[in-house]
Amino acid sequence: MRFLGFFLLPLVALAEVPIEHSAELSRIFQEQNARGTFVLLEAKTGKLIAHDPERAAKRFIPASTFKIPNTLIGLEAGAVKSVDEVLPYGGKPQPFPTWEHDMPLREAIRLSAVPIYQELARRIGLAKMKESVARLEYGNHRIGTIVDRFWLDGPLEISAIEQTQFLARLLLGRLPYRPENVAAVKEITVLEKLGEYEVHGKTGWCTSSNPDIGWWVGWLEKNGELTASFALNIDVLDEKADIAKRVPIGRACLQALGYK
Repeated sequence: MRFLGFFLLPLVALAEVPIEHSAELSRIFQEQNARGTFVLLEAKTGKLIAHDPERAAKRFIPASTFKIPNTLIGLEAGAVKSVDEVLPYGGKPQPFPTWEHDMPLREAIRLSAVPIYQELARRIGLAKMKESVARLEYGNHRIGTIVDRFWLDGPLEISAIEQTQFLARLLLGRLPYRPENVAAVKEITVLEKLGEYEVHGKTGWCTSSNPDIGWWVGWLEKNGELTASFALNIDVLDEKADIAKRVPIGRACLQALGYK
């Protein structure tokens, strides 16, 4: 099968993107009793490998996975001086006690603190945010009129395939953003080591859809260079059980594809 380079994919209808189906990935989803998709984009070849390619092309609200581009946009726009500048959370009660204090983006992305990133979005402003989301070719480009809710409630949506493409373009320097800002995003998204690979990523949980959607998106680096980007989303039918499955399923998929 001939694969298109990832840098061409935004210009091609998703239905035309060739994807290799993996029976091994499907087995992992079946064993975990999870309904969803996992897709991996190899950086050097542009090859896409997936469980459920049809779902991989379907768009969903990105939820907290948007904290990756939100960080980049905020830095580029000068809405924050650095990922260590402390932002206010607003003083209101939050769903989680860990969100109830002022903090920098470095901490907020680790805690997935929604009010901090809402403050960042308000500082960026609607016009600049709209321009930036389009500039990033992120999903359907639609942010509506509420600058601090569009990635939580819509209208912004993105597919798993598009998540991998966005990350690959970003990390290979094919987006018009300053290298130091890309480096800052890379620094605060490091999660773990998987064998000889460094794993970066962000989870997400969209509660504005039926069913809820759980996300895990990210990338693998080896010796500081991008090896592959990936994206997983699953239906959250049992809140306690399914949310906990996101990273373990994704990690198992990466290992099944040889990243271990």
